[in-house]
Amino acid sequence: MLSDFINQFWDQTVGGLVVGSIYALVALGYTMVYGVLRLINFAHSEIFMIGTFATLGALMVLGVTGPVSGVALVGLLLLLLVVAMAFSGGAAVLLERVAYRPLRKHGSSRLAALISAIGASVFLQELFALIVIPDVFGKPGRIQVAVPRIVERTTVFTIGGYNVLLNQVIVIVAAVVMMVALDQLVNRTRIGRSIRATAQDPEAAVLMGVNIDTVVRLTFLLGGAMAGVAAVLYDIQFENTQYNVGFILGIKAFTAAVLGGIGNLRGALLGGIVLGLVENWGSVFFGSQWKDVIAFLVLVIVLIFRPTGILGESLQRARA
Repeated sequence: MLSDFINQFWDQTVGGLVVGSIYALVALGYTMVYGVLRLINFAHSEIFMIGTFATLGALMVLGVTGPVSGVALVGLLLLLLVVAMAFSGGAAVLLERVAYRPLRKHGSSRLAALISAIGASVFLQELFALIVIPDVFGKPGRIQVAVPRIVERTTVFTIGGYNVLLNQVIVIVAAVVMMVALDQLVNRTRIGRSIRATAQDPEAAVLMGVNIDTVVRLTFLLGGAMAGVAAVLYDIQFENTQYNVGFILGIKAFTAAVLGGIGNLRGALLGGIVLGLVENWGSVFFGSQWKDVIAFLVLVIVLIFRPTGILGESLQRARA
């Protein structure tokens, strides 16, 4: 087994970085909402799912059925990112307005909000399975839907005998750029200061003129937008989607958020990458069918031995 691991090291490492980058982007939505509201938004996985179908819909409208290259590829990717971020971000804001704000205004418990999140998750899955996919995409709602290949699988460079492909480079680079941009936004802008102030002390933030509802909307919008980016990258890498595509991936993204430190933006990045690498490396020893088991075992171990995660610091304790 050790020889297999050595032979497949770069293959599994690059693959782990790719899937880990997607986990990290989705994890940002969990960690931002938790940091501000102390709420685990389990419907966030469906916000990601909406982004995958928004990407597919944009490709259908544009008539893209095969790979593109050069300037056309750059323009197409930027357009897909804008569309997916708009749909996922808008869906996240609507979700907050319908499922969470009424509970927050009435002072409901966190358990009530958690139940509402689970209900919203199931509702969105069934909505797409029964209505959106059959009506908009013309396919049965509970089957996997193919996404056209838009990035040719060409080799960019070779490392340790493994050919790193263009689609893998795009996924990793785009994910890192977006995560760094969000980190800078939260830590260096006025909007970010409002978010961190609300996370640290909502009452004091209100006294200082911060509109809590606006901050909450922005938090959901930003988290949803990152899920939209993850959706585009997922479609590029795996070239398919489904009404429940976000279910397992969402749980793994939540695992990544906990692993890095729930409420910590940089922890979400670290947790996603670590989780992607661990499950890929573990699959060499135990088989690919054990990937999900490995990921959830990581979650259990972290919750038992280090529930604050690797980095631990949350938005509530971040320096203003």
